[in-house]
Amino acid sequence: MTSIPRLTSKSSFAILLLFLLFLPVCSSAGPQLNQVRLPKGFAIELYEGRLPGARSLALGAKGTLFVGTREEGKVYAVTPGDGRGRNRKVFTIARGLEMPNGVAFRNGSLYVAEVSRVLRFDDIENRLANPPRPVVVNDSFPDKTHHGWKFIRFGPDGRLYVPVGAPCNVCEERDPRFASIMRMDPDGRNLEIFARGVRNTVGFDWHPQTRELWFTDNGRDWLGDNLPPDELNRAPSPGLHFGFPYFHGKGIADPKFGTGRNKADFVPPEQELGPHVAALGMRFYTGSMFPAEYRNQVFIAEHGSWNRSVPIGYRVTLVRLKNNRAVSYEVFANGWLQAGVAWGRPVDLEVMPDGSLLVSDDKAGAVYRIYYRK
Repeated sequence: MTSIPRLTSKSSFAILLLFLLFLPVCSSAGPQLNQVRLPKGFAIELYEGRLPGARSLALGAKGTLFVGTREEGKVYAVTPGDGRGRNRKVFTIARGLEMPNGVAFRNGSLYVAEVSRVLRFDDIENRLANPPRPVVVNDSFPDKTHHGWKFIRFGPDGRLYVPVGAPCNVCEERDPRFASIMRMDPDGRNLEIFARGVRNTVGFDWHPQTRELWFTDNGRDWLGDNLPPDELNRAPSPGLHFGFPYFHGKGIADPKFGTGRNKADFVPPEQELGPHVAALGMRFYTGSMFPAEYRNQVFIAEHGSWNRSVPIGYRVTLVRLKNNRAVSYEVFANGWLQAGVAWGRPVDLEVMPDGSLLVSDDKAGAVYRIYYRK
């Protein structure tokens, strides 16, 4: 039997001091999922925690989860593991890119959006350990980095939708591409503007029944803590204008650009969201795991305010629809903000084949899985 050496008073003090210094780091590091509150019957777990700056999500045909980043300049791939969530592997399939926030998957290829171009990595799921050189699909987007990071996704029409945010807090740009949602063919051709007056959308999806585009939009800053709201919008057809920079929310005239404008010329949001919540990723829930009342409803990842005197957001919310119109807005999951301090910031959502809901978190560098316990 090995005896434990007796500690001197000096060595005991040194060890205690090291313990006390290390304790705060341990208690605050990483996801704190015990603080996340969900409706009865739901639970949350860590899906993958080795993803610094995790942002937009896309799912491959073989179950690979692709994860974009912003400042990190990397794109990750997470393998599905053994079917029970074990033995997942994380690959870095691209690095040194300019804000590769957006990722989308189609016909075996991964599309990645940088600030001024869209890349394509072919046959990617068979080459995670040895990624191919990317093909430049289109490099004609503006190069301004203010709101330059992009969310991308393929629509039901087979075209890739690519937003271009306003290069400012609020301004009237001559280049019509700014403050828009554009779309193009998978090969980068036939690039056109689909929607205008969109300040900065970093999340959109199509209604599973009507095939209409719905998208979040971040409201302008510096009109106070409570104005304007962020927005959830619906675009039933191309060519619509959603108000920016002239109107915000359902009719708040901009003090500089709204004078002399008629709000009837612009499409109001389907739902006003919280002011400055930074609504990013959104998904229609199309799975079968959650109770029936969640089917075809809208989940939104709210990244959280950066300049509000009392922080708001840092949560996942739910917009309920009836007859294809928004009828309510409620908190679904919160707890990433504790006593005014955030340990995590939700960014994007992905509905998995088993019906669970993934949530990315760029502050904690993680992806979580929300599931329903029947």
